[in-house]
Amino acid sequence: MNSAGNQTAMMMKEKLNADFARKGVFTGLFSGCAWGLNSVLLGLALGLVPVMGDKAALLTIPLAAACMNDSLAGLWLLLYNGGAGRFQEILRSLKTFPGLMVCVAALLGGPIANGGYLLGISLAGPAYALTITALYPIVGAILSRVFLKQKIVPRVMVGMFLSVIGAIVISYVPPEGGNSSAFYLGILFASLAAFGWGAEAVLAVFGMSMIDPKIAINIRELTSGLFMAIFILPMVGGWVVISKVLTMPGVFGAFAIAGLTAAVSYLAWYKANTTIGVAKGMALNGTYVMWGVIFSVILLSQPLTQNLVIGSGLVLIGATLVAINPKEFFNKGGRV
Repeated sequence: MNSAGNQTAMMMKEKLNADFARKGVFTGLFSGCAWGLNSVLLGLALGLVPVMGDKAALLTIPLAAACMNDSLAGLWLLLYNGGAGRFQEILRSLKTFPGLMVCVAALLGGPIANGGYLLGISLAGPAYALTITALYPIVGAILSRVFLKQKIVPRVMVGMFLSVIGAIVISYVPPEGGNSSAFYLGILFASLAAFGWGAEAVLAVFGMSMIDPKIAINIRELTSGLFMAIFILPMVGGWVVISKVLTMPGVFGAFAIAGLTAAVSYLAWYKANTTIGVAKGMALNGTYVMWGVIFSVILLSQPLTQNLVIGSGLVLIGATLVAINPKEFFNKGGRV
């Protein structure tokens, strides 16, 4: 009876672990879907902002949009955490060293990554920028090897190689009739975003070891938004854009909805990272390239070119290989 009871308990524990992992996988996939939708909604919101000269079109508007995206996401999260009675915990966490690391991660993932991301969307188009920025799990793996001394196994190397090839396929031929110089500049900014997000993930791991992910992501979004508002926008005339947007309820509403999807995506991503691990969480969140292409085709009438399909597939397969061992996955019967 005792042996049978122990066996039953072990089976129940395995079932609970499997259910827990499945929930983590679903949460990671949901974060990718929400981030893909966020990129497309931002593209739509950017198109509603009145152009105030070439400089504003190419630099100021995307940076102002990045600031609004993070700031509004931070405010949505502040409402969420405040409603749950966690406001004091946010203030306490800011005084700790892990909280400081989350702030540093916010600067890498916000002003650097989100700025490059929005510039990539503006110059190269949402679908192309999405695919290039999907390289961030590869960047995270490399930085983890350098700074955290985590070994890069052959499977991960293959995944990185496939992702790089996919990025080359995507960026080699610009859309017909477009501005070639602007397109490649957009790809460069999207690559900068991939670096920023990869570095952010490495630093955020340390911060989340002692801080609730819900609190960490709130600190991240508010820090990023405030830094851009205080230090970046004044240098590029971004407050002129925001002032204009605030007088246009429809445009501001579009940015507010985009900010909400960003908040939901980051909440889900940080939750997935603590549930199934950062590597798998990054890979599943990286499926936003697939969701973004789908939403771009549906909502923006983005042409589904052969290069885009092949490159997106390669990047997606490569990013998945970085985080998930197919042999172990199938040997466990689909359990992660």
